[in-house]
Amino acid sequence: MEQPVTDEKQALSPDRRPRPGENGHQALINELQEMRQKIMQGGGPERIEAQHAKGKLTARERILRLLDEGTFREIGAYIVQRHTDFGLDKEHHPGDAVVTGFGKIDGRRVCIYAQDFTILGGSFSEAVGQKVAQIMDLAMEAGIPVVGLIDSGGARIQEGVYSLAAYGELFWRNTQASGVIPQISVILGPCAGGAVYSPALTDFIIMTKGTGQMFITGPEVVKAVTGEQVDMETLGGAMTHSAVSGVAHFAADDEDHALELTRQLIHYLPANNVESAPAVHPTDDPWRMDSELNTIVPTDPNEAYDMKMVIQRVFDLDSFLEIQEYFAQNAIIGFARLHGQVVGVVAQQPMILAGVIDIDASDKIARFVRFCDAFNIPIITFSDSPGFLPGVHQEHGGIIRHGAKIVYAYSEATVPKLTVVTRKGYGGAYIVMGSKHIHADLVFAWPTTEIAVMGADGAINILYRKQLKEAADPAAVRAELVAEYEQKFSKPYVAAAAGAIDDILIPAETRPRLIAALELLRDKRVKAPAKKHSTMPL
Repeated sequence: MEQPVTDEKQALSPDRRPRPGENGHQALINELQEMRQKIMQGGGPERIEAQHAKGKLTARERILRLLDEGTFREIGAYIVQRHTDFGLDKEHHPGDAVVTGFGKIDGRRVCIYAQDFTILGGSFSEAVGQKVAQIMDLAMEAGIPVVGLIDSGGARIQEGVYSLAAYGELFWRNTQASGVIPQISVILGPCAGGAVYSPALTDFIIMTKGTGQMFITGPEVVKAVTGEQVDMETLGGAMTHSAVSGVAHFAADDEDHALELTRQLIHYLPANNVESAPAVHPTDDPWRMDSELNTIVPTDPNEAYDMKMVIQRVFDLDSFLEIQEYFAQNAIIGFARLHGQVVGVVAQQPMILAGVIDIDASDKIARFVRFCDAFNIPIITFSDSPGFLPGVHQEHGGIIRHGAKIVYAYSEATVPKLTVVTRKGYGGAYIVMGSKHIHADLVFAWPTTEIAVMGADGAINILYRKQLKEAADPAAVRAELVAEYEQKFSKPYVAAAAGAIDDILIPAETRPRLIAALELLRDKRVKAPAKKHSTMPL
């Protein structure tokens, strides 16, 4: 009679494995299939149901909706959490609280990780960190974007320093990947405490309204420390970070919308920093000239107009994807296509604060310009610069330091830089918005352009203060001086004569002229001075 096996080594020895005659192969396959099934169940039916009750998908459901059908390949599914003294060993979950792998979006390769809230609240453990680190390393080695689907209660408290160390490894990789591969964070649930710094280090953050939240400390801690009473959505919801803090780049209506925005964004991005952004076969006429552009800028310099209407008429039809739509609305940024080629668009919006540059607009513009430069995306600027926003709040908030970021970003950028001045170009605000003086490649102006140190009224007050004070009829003298000043500076010919403008365009000509300029600069190469890194004002 065969004796039962008690020795562990004997039990695992090759001669004790089931033989083919004992259904050995099928038994091994069945065991694997059972393990796969267990992994697919995440935290179990009850927790999945609870996730759905909140209006949220599971980690795997999100991945499958984001990626092209049948392309997802999971890795690290059998990694388990560290043993602790807090009873977690009783809750054994292969793969722990994150799903990692790779797949395709519109046929283009991406790496992905999705935190699984059904397993221990999606908490970030040493094992979770190990899996995320591996997928980020693979993304770097393969030179492809990485997408993180965030839904987590934060660090796994039971693991102490091991969980914190895992976050540190993630932050380090976010930093190393910056400017090398695109990084996108999609906030589909809570993201609190130190965990917020990983999304903050990535290139784009997409948040879902109602379910996605980011904050350093939650409402209870805020109340205990400051006495302020605030709910989670007001403190760190999608619209708070999209319109007030500027942390988020997109606010999605729901999870499906967030995943669709992710797919759209990937559509404009190169795989890495040595490739060009993906071009598409152009379907819009490169010679299209919209006559409405000729009258879109009012002749009255104090009358507003919508710069988004200019953008829609110049670039390929329906190709503009606006970024940070609700934040610092006096500035506009986003991606568009020009004859099928991806470009970064920067513009000032006269409809909001007359298009002046303030602290938030400075940060918004500078960061976007630097992203485009890092990933070989040409920058096209539409400049209408009445100045920087004055005031004690702006000065004390550091408008000098923040405004300098725009100067630095444009000056540092080596990608093709094209600028169209549509109306006002006053003082330092004119210089920083992609002017010839900070080495834009080509600068065009519309006939409505006026380039000067300041507007006519302000200039006359300074230049002719004594004359106006002594004049018998100050109003008449002022009117005469203003007219003279406007005749000299309120037209683009003086600036063109000085070489600050390369050509003056009939506005309807803008699209074909930009396409031709972009083609000219397609192979632009600039050799930058050797240095460890820059010291831009932060």
